Amino acid sequence: MKNSITKQFKKVLLMSSAAALTYASSSEAQTKSSPDLIIRNAKVFSHKNGFQEAFAVKNGVFVKVGTNDEVMKLKGENTNVIDAKGRTVIPGLVDTHHHPIRAGLNYNLELRWDGVKSLKEGLKMIKEQAARTPEGQWVRVVGGWSPHQFIENRFPTIKELNEASPDRPVFVMYLYSKAFMNDAGVKALKYNKDTKFPGGEVELDKNGNPTGVLTAKPNAMVLYKTLASTPKLANRAEERNSTVLYFNELSRLGLTGVIDAGGGGFFFPEDHRIAKELNDEKKLAVRIPFYLFAPVAGKELQDYERWTAAANPESLHELHLGSHYHLMGGGENLTASAADFEDFMEPRPDLPPQMESELKPILKLLFKHQWIFRIHATYDESIARVLNVVEEIKKEGGPFPDRFIIDHAETVTYKNLQRIKALGGGISVQDRMAFQGEEFFKQYGAKKAETAPPIADMLALGIPVGSGTDATRVSSFNPWISLYWHVSGKTVGGFKHMSDRNRLSREKALYLMTKGAAWFSKEETLKGDIVEGEFADFALLNKDYFSVPEEQIKEIFSDMTVVGGEIKTAQKEYSDLAPKAPRALPDWSPVNTYGGYQHSR
Repeated sequence: MKNSITKQFKKVLLMSSAAALTYASSSEAQTKSSPDLIIRNAKVFSHKNGFQEAFAVKNGVFVKVGTNDEVMKLKGENTNVIDAKGRTVIPGLVDTHHHPIRAGLNYNLELRWDGVKSLKEGLKMIKEQAARTPEGQWVRVVGGWSPHQFIENRFPTIKELNEASPDRPVFVMYLYSKAFMNDAGVKALKYNKDTKFPGGEVELDKNGNPTGVLTAKPNAMVLYKTLASTPKLANRAEERNSTVLYFNELSRLGLTGVIDAGGGGFFFPEDHRIAKELNDEKKLAVRIPFYLFAPVAGKELQDYERWTAAANPESLHELHLGSHYHLMGGGENLTASAADFEDFMEPRPDLPPQMESELKPILKLLFKHQWIFRIHATYDESIARVLNVVEEIKKEGGPFPDRFIIDHAETVTYKNLQRIKALGGGISVQDRMAFQGEEFFKQYGAKKAETAPPIADMLALGIPVGSGTDATRVSSFNPWISLYWHVSGKTVGGFKHMSDRNRLSREKALYLMTKGAAWFSKEETLKGDIVEGEFADFALLNKDYFSVPEEQIKEIFSDMTVVGGEIKTAQKEYSDLAPKAPRALPDWSPVNTYGGYQHSR
């Protein structure tokens, strides 16, 4: 596989270089084929070259970046010229840790509270949706919100959920910490005083009956099991429609790449079939490099043995760098015993003593096949033990990866950052603190909250760092919330938990979600900037990210998003340039009424 990767890199780099050289001067352009696309009159941001006015695209790559006059000289008879009318254009955003394939299969079923300003409005949405939801289906609010974003600054009560929906079951989940069900939901699942889960609590009233409140203690199994018990979309056509609409929504927000970190209760290749089908039809709105998550405790090694077996083409896709859908490696769950479940409303969990003995053979297998690994590791204590295993394997000799990924790392110490740097690892940080910073502050205090995670130390040590969201069951899928969090140091509720040292400039925050993010899919030489020779992935924004007030960063979206030179989504005067989005299926889907991120309503 290593040779295959190297060949793919060389092939893509040669193609990109050749395309850029074709337009090295305007005189040469007179005798060469003209660009496919020109964007002019723009505020074009490049990490390498600062601000420019225009650029040209040919065969999916940038071939000229410069002034309006320089780029317009290349215009040919068939060139599509788009006037940006002064709008800001940035490299396409890349979320380094997301769960888009799983999210796509469920998007049409979910009522999203992402960005909703008040609990009153959220409850009104539940009431409206309950009225249109057919018997046998549920109203679901699954992640992407915080009680602190509401002007009421609190959770919904069970009484309020019962009043909003007396007949249709309601399930409202807050991160992997709590969930709230109305009486109809408790009745539908037949929960009672004898309902037990290996992880989590069903709260009981004084008479021993379930109140409808579910608590993740010591882990979120009660939330996983409850969510899995609710109905799914009816058929493959609905799942495909849901996936298309979710990927379009990501594109509308300026994302051109979303790295899939797998997901619990999610299986490969079965649950990947629609994403792969859309890729084969060249209909994916975003690039999706993906990692394979071991979903069944006790069978993780067998899964990775099966997936890494080249003799099984169904489970091992050839890696095509720069494609829209390609396999990267294993994670974020490698073995259940290595997952340090994060719930900042509860004390930190300790990993079980057998973790190292279960993790080591899986890592050795992945290293043998030159797979990158990534691992969910919230707490420094967990990270230290994972690094012990990695160091032990390296000391023994044999195959060792050129990179690996620690995910989350909210409480990682400087000592372990040094170890990650020495081993060649990178860190994917997410904006989970934007949704639970208040809870972290209460649990661990102001000093630890200031450096959760310690981004300044990561960058000072030269560790590759990429940003993301961990959407959709935890944070919102809106990448601008992550950028806002990096820049402001604040939660969505306005609580400033982060020290000024760990806040980032707007340019640096953008870097972590563009050029810096490309490292996490081994594409750092191929994309992430608007420069000649790189993939033409970019977003034309509705607001100037570099000058709007901080609070307005959360309100940015893309008027036009382009992947590999192809316009994937477009709004306003550009709307006719992109494929039309279908209506959501089934017809009662919340998406048809509320759309995606709520500022778009």
